[in-house]
Amino acid sequence: MLTALSIRDIVLIEALDLDFRSGLGALTGETGAGKSILLDALGLALGMRADSGLVRNGAAQAVVTASFDLPNDHATAELLHENGLSAEQGEPLVIRRIIKADGGSRATVNDQAASASFLKELAPHLVEIHGQHDDRGLLNPRGHRALLDVFGRIDTAAATAAHREWRSAEDRLAGAIAELETAARDREWLEHAVAELTALGAEAGEEATLAAARADMQKGARLAEDLSAVSAHLDGSDGGAAQLRQAARRLDRIAAEHPLLADALAALDRAVIEASEAEDKLAAAHDALSFDPVRLDDAETRLFELRAMARKHRVEPDALADLALELTERLGRIESGGQGIARLEAEVTATRAAYDAATAELTVARTAAAMRLDAAVASELAPLKLDAARFRTTVAPLAEAQWGPAGRDRVEFEISTNPGAPFAPLIKIASGGELSRFILALKVALAEEGGACTMIFDEIDRGVGGAVASAIGERLARLSARAQLLVVTHSPQVAARADAHWLIAKSHDGIVTRTGVTVLDADERREEIARMLSGAAVTDEARAQAARLLEAA
Repeated sequence: MLTALSIRDIVLIEALDLDFRSGLGALTGETGAGKSILLDALGLALGMRADSGLVRNGAAQAVVTASFDLPNDHATAELLHENGLSAEQGEPLVIRRIIKADGGSRATVNDQAASASFLKELAPHLVEIHGQHDDRGLLNPRGHRALLDVFGRIDTAAATAAHREWRSAEDRLAGAIAELETAARDREWLEHAVAELTALGAEAGEEATLAAARADMQKGARLAEDLSAVSAHLDGSDGGAAQLRQAARRLDRIAAEHPLLADALAALDRAVIEASEAEDKLAAAHDALSFDPVRLDDAETRLFELRAMARKHRVEPDALADLALELTERLGRIESGGQGIARLEAEVTATRAAYDAATAELTVARTAAAMRLDAAVASELAPLKLDAARFRTTVAPLAEAQWGPAGRDRVEFEISTNPGAPFAPLIKIASGGELSRFILALKVALAEEGGACTMIFDEIDRGVGGAVASAIGERLARLSARAQLLVVTHSPQVAARADAHWLIAKSHDGIVTRTGVTVLDADERREEIARMLSGAAVTDEARAQAARLLEAA
């Protein structure tokens, strides 16, 4: 609930600090005393457009601070978390709005910077303002379905989930159809590309292998004469290797004759081994660098084909194998696309049927809840002197384009103010006094089903008196048992029902006019109610009547 409101330099209010409590609070005062200023100030804290004209003449800025005491599980806790703002459990929610006289404004929530749009998002969870000129809240048809759902305790979770699945299936189907149409346009190209790539049969790493083999063969062609000459020196019975072996065998017969001969033999043995290794290496090199014009031509032709195909498809040669697989799969999807589309169409049909079933249940539940709400409102109309009026909750189908997570129903509150008169939206046919009483009757009927923690009724009793004003006061008092209520009123019957009473009055010191607010004690309350009964001159009869009203309350 709203626990405190601090105002600095708003219009005629220089400095004002108000503390509030639960129950019904009445704000009274003569016309023009400045009651609307209080509501404007609170509106600023709730995200209303910042108007520099609200800054008191001569002041540099205006400041409004509103404090709320909320339960830990209040909806605002999640909103604060989603917007990166913190709130300590058990601590009040403090909203501050500053408006500069030269334009511009800023806001904080618990001393953390916040935008005006975020304040507007918080506002419905904190305060409801109802009055005959209110074109939001209960008078806005866009919110009627949600109000009926809350009243009827209707759970829309199943419909929301079914709607999500249905739309998701439709999106998948649309995507598959678009892909199939695009692929179908490319079918001829795909068939040719797949055939071409399949015929080529490229393998990963093939280009590097061919390039290395071609390079070796080209080297072999260049080194063939030298390799042959070297082999001639080593190979054959007269070659160097054979001569070393012969020398080693002959030296072996006389090596025992002297140590130096033995050393020479050892050296020859090593030379023979090295020569043999050289022969093996030369043979291997000859094989590796063997020059075959046919093989070289084949390698160069294959390389040309691989690289040409890679340029054509704008990929690296090593990627041709993967590309062939990818295009083959795309072609396969085209050929089997009809089956996939049929499967997705079946999914859309099934999920649509699930949504239809879930929303049909919502419609039944809303229709039943509408009948209960109509009866509840009807029971409130006679005491408010709206005997001839009728109220109904219309539950009608929406166009398919408007179906959504909350169902397929349009819900609107309508009234007929006279017998035989057609039903129409509240705001279009009710007079100011009737409209305010309809709002009260509807709010009383909906009250047990929750809402903001604080409700403000702005002159909802205007244009009525006597028994009707008493009935209004009784219903406001009933509402205040479930939520904090503040009422701006000119009715003594309503003011007498209040648990707390504030008097709003202007004062003038000859230079500056100011608006002030005074908390009234029991005697002051009786005097103010007497003034409301009799006018400027308060009579003893008015005081006696005021006392009777207070006692009856």
